[in-house]
Amino acid sequence: MDALSSRILILDCGSQFTQLIARRVREARVYSEIHPWTKPLSWIRDFQPTGIILSGGPNSVTDDGAPTFDRAILDVAPVLGVCYGMQWLAHAEGGLVAGGGRREYGRAEVQVAEPAGMFAGFGAGERTIVWMSHGDHVERLPPGYVATATTGHGVVAGFRHESRPVHAVQFHAEVAHTVRGAEVIQNFLFGICGATPDWTPGSFVEHEVAKIRALVGDRHVLCGLSGGVDSSVAAALVHKAIGDQLTCIFVDTGLLRLHEREQVERTFRQHLGVKLVTVHAEERFLAALDGVGEPEEKRRRIGHAFIDVFEEASAEAGRDASFLVQGTLYPDVIESVSAKGGPSATIKTHHNVGGLKPGMKFTLIEPLRELFKDEVRNVGRELGLPEEMVGRHPFPGPGLAIRVLGAVSQPALDTLRAADAIYLEEIRAAGLYNDIWQAFAVFLPVRSVGVMGDFRTYEHAVALRAVTSTDGMTADWYAFPHEVLGRISSRIINEVPGVNRVVYDVSSKPPATIEWE
Repeated sequence: MDALSSRILILDCGSQFTQLIARRVREARVYSEIHPWTKPLSWIRDFQPTGIILSGGPNSVTDDGAPTFDRAILDVAPVLGVCYGMQWLAHAEGGLVAGGGRREYGRAEVQVAEPAGMFAGFGAGERTIVWMSHGDHVERLPPGYVATATTGHGVVAGFRHESRPVHAVQFHAEVAHTVRGAEVIQNFLFGICGATPDWTPGSFVEHEVAKIRALVGDRHVLCGLSGGVDSSVAAALVHKAIGDQLTCIFVDTGLLRLHEREQVERTFRQHLGVKLVTVHAEERFLAALDGVGEPEEKRRRIGHAFIDVFEEASAEAGRDASFLVQGTLYPDVIESVSAKGGPSATIKTHHNVGGLKPGMKFTLIEPLRELFKDEVRNVGRELGLPEEMVGRHPFPGPGLAIRVLGAVSQPALDTLRAADAIYLEEIRAAGLYNDIWQAFAVFLPVRSVGVMGDFRTYEHAVALRAVTSTDGMTADWYAFPHEVLGRISSRIINEVPGVNRVVYDVSSKPPATIEWE
């Protein structure tokens, strides 16, 4: 992002909250990137950061293999150490870090000792609630450093160097439970680093359009359009850059929500004027899923079928295409590499179907790979996409196949589609859609006894899921007003043939996942 005047480098030491640091920085309209702590000093200098943040992490600074940095990093740019980052600073600069005895997890109260720097705008002696997650603590400050905050137990909660722009906090300012955490981070960005808040959807679009035009020239580009937020925004952005040099391929897998294909065609053909090829492959995907109930095998087969269908369609529609657009987001990029440079633990195959056969020689264009989901939505609005598309809840690449538990069949998909449409219609009618991160129905492969009129029924159950979240990494179930749930249940049972029971999922993530499969 060379056009930006400021950028913050976040060096990840393995904290579960590292992505939140980047999000909080970007919410202040300052660009940030996360990289592993293993990046060499020469690379860090070449990055030319406006400021550097050392994240938290699970290690003790004295552990073998614990994250460590060249002390010369302190001369590159202003530095903020968070949790483990603070402990490394204390240890590296000659202080004493001790373990045990004063562990702190969860909410804690800290007292501001110096209402300046990281705590500008606070009062002297002011107490504020923060989020702690540490076992080790700074027992003795390094020479040349002064405490800026302490906990109720007298533990150092913040310190700074007397003359250099080196600061540290023991708590996680990036977590929402830290009451004035955004102010603390902004004090570092603007008061200490002198950053400029120029990371906006408009500046991003302008920069990416210029970059895409320079890369593509007069050549042609293909985009696999799913109708989801990510691929839709990526397609709209590339179309703004190169117009009719872009051809989008939309594969109707038969696993989509009600009227989804029609919405995509209307938006991209009529509203944006994009060249769009629709491939009707419903029977092919159903055949690939015949008799398959295991979730990972479903994903695998859908992925393979999608690649085959896309390969055939691209051979027709994009014979002269040199590039392929993908809606890769920044969390996908970060999560592909752990803090130690290895692969992250796999919970399930990624929802977004991806991958190409070796013979398909495209150069990838991933215009959203620097963005979080909320930033993608704002870019979509900047590009003029309708709110019904950019504000849409996340939808998995494998579609409804992973929301039909057990084997997938056409009757099960039709039942689920109808129930899901009623569910979302009622959520929107109640004005609740934007309060929910993700809502969907699940078809359960069980039957139960019911009574309709004077007749006994033996029909299927549908489960409803709705969660609140900021990024999908953690989530809590949404507390619907009872009358809304009652109305949804009544409509589904009365209007969807084959359903006589509706249940609501009140599981949080963790321990559950958001999707059922």
